[in-house]
Amino acid sequence: MKVVTAAVVVLALVPHARAAQVFRGGTDVVMLSVTVQDTQGRLVPDLRLEDFQVFEDGVLQAVSNFSRDVEPIALSFLIDTSASMDRKLGTAQEAAIGFLSRLTPQDLAMVIDFDAQARIKQPFTNDRVALEAAVRATAVGGPTALYNALYTALNELRVTRSEAKPGDPFRRQAIVVLSDGEDTASLIDDVAVLDAVRRSEVTLYAIGLRDPRRRDEERGFERSESFLLRLAQQTGGRAYFIEQVEELRGVYALIADELTSQYTIGYVSKNAVQDGGWRAVQVMTAVPNTQARTRAGYFAPRARR
Repeated sequence: MKVVTAAVVVLALVPHARAAQVFRGGTDVVMLSVTVQDTQGRLVPDLRLEDFQVFEDGVLQAVSNFSRDVEPIALSFLIDTSASMDRKLGTAQEAAIGFLSRLTPQDLAMVIDFDAQARIKQPFTNDRVALEAAVRATAVGGPTALYNALYTALNELRVTRSEAKPGDPFRRQAIVVLSDGEDTASLIDDVAVLDAVRRSEVTLYAIGLRDPRRRDEERGFERSESFLLRLAQQTGGRAYFIEQVEELRGVYALIADELTSQYTIGYVSKNAVQDGGWRAVQVMTAVPNTQARTRAGYFAPRARR
């Protein structure tokens, strides 16, 4: 298994028994989810506010929100059901069900499958039985419309965020996507998806499943892997590339484990200019031999004319 790590913004599925330390800010707070690892790749879950520094475009920011508690999530789960998944779908379904079973009652998840089309098999719910039924209802179809599926997931997450009411808990957003080949059927292109991802608050975990027997599709796999990696890098997620469908269970376990040890950090930008421009974000820790990772940045609001 090849694992490619990007700046990680991740969402928690299983709560830890950790003391709360929360600071709440105003409505213009830039919210970041942060993971910290040591030099051995082990998660470091018990840092304090004073252990972090947040920079925007190189300028140190004042943290207004901090929590070591697990926040609820909205998770969009995407599974490739194109024709090439024919002999692998059963194993992939079982691995997916095991992953989704780790959701808490406070979390929401949806299931999307995609071949030539992207289909919402189950809208957002916290009903595990309904989610399992949706996964089991997926069936192998035709070519691959990965971009369409991602765009659908991003739109559904955007709607969910827009429908949040004042006083609702902060709900982090994530996409977990499994694909075993190059997009061959979407109506939109990768540029549109990448732009939509950068304008979202979504963290994306990508799993590329490459069949070593399909060497004639080598170039297509390389394009697909490059695209999935770019998504992970832009959103602060992680990309995994495997050759055996049996590895999926372990990959999902790694993702779920990582999702349990995150920090939520927020700040009000010192840059008050509303120009719609891109702002790079970096989080650093003062603890030796550790590295904090978060999303690459965000687009500033644009002033109304």
